[in-house]
Amino acid sequence: MIRHIHEIHRENHSKGRPSFSIEFFPPKTDEGERNLFQNTIPALVAAKPDYCSVTYGAGGSTRDKTIGIVDRIQREFDLTTMMHLTCVNATRAELASVVDEAAGRGVKNLLALRGDPPGGGEWVQTEGGFRYSSELVAYLKERGDFSIGTAGFPEGHINQSGGKHVDWDHLADKIRKGAQFVVTQLFFNNADYLEFRDHLTRKLGVDVPLIAGLLPVLSRNQTKKFTALCGARLPEPFLARLEELGDDDAAVTDFGIEYCTRQIEELVKEGAPGVHFYTLNKAHSTVQILKNLGRA
Repeated sequence: MIRHIHEIHRENHSKGRPSFSIEFFPPKTDEGERNLFQNTIPALVAAKPDYCSVTYGAGGSTRDKTIGIVDRIQREFDLTTMMHLTCVNATRAELASVVDEAAGRGVKNLLALRGDPPGGGEWVQTEGGFRYSSELVAYLKERGDFSIGTAGFPEGHINQSGGKHVDWDHLADKIRKGAQFVVTQLFFNNADYLEFRDHLTRKLGVDVPLIAGLLPVLSRNQTKKFTALCGARLPEPFLARLEELGDDDAAVTDFGIEYCTRQIEELVKEGAPGVHFYTLNKAHSTVQILKNLGRA
């Protein structure tokens, strides 16, 4: 049964259990899509995640694919699926059309994001569109019966020159405007998440679930690339181990499984309400981590 994600979080909280969710991106090729639906998703669904999400692509470049994949996952696997939605390269009228189509295809959950401009250029507001994701959140709140999530950055957004506390103030504003839960950017130091959580809950009065976004690493160079793009720091011991393993991707994958397992164990012990896996359209690491945690 397709549900609202904020209700899933509330139910899990009442049972004293964290939520576990997974994220996919729209494949660029037909072969990639076949592999996603024939291998990756079935393997992950067998691990019984609470829900999944599908990304939107830089500049909204995968809009049609994203909606189609969300629809297909919900129909074929009966798994609650959240669609990412960004402000980039879209007017309000265009976003209204996307939201209407999504609703018509049974989408109940949206992750409201400002989004990244295509090509990694400077952010420019689209004429007739939204400047901030907080505006998109408020708009979606008025549009219909959606469960609305948004992104949070435990180390502060890479483009926020005012620092992480300013960034967290903006996040609190998005929550006041209607966001019902937060999925964080990936991080490798749990202390960053705990500081983020404590500041938001104790100083800013935030009371929605702050879901920890984690990446089980697969290779040294890929990890360095991702963290450079999003501004996440690699702890020195973690980086030293990556360098030691070098280009042995199998060994890095095993290290990533072990590291992420330990991260989650600590986060759950500290009361984190859930974990969102950035799967990179791969099943092995996430399934193994859930097995390590007794969830698969």
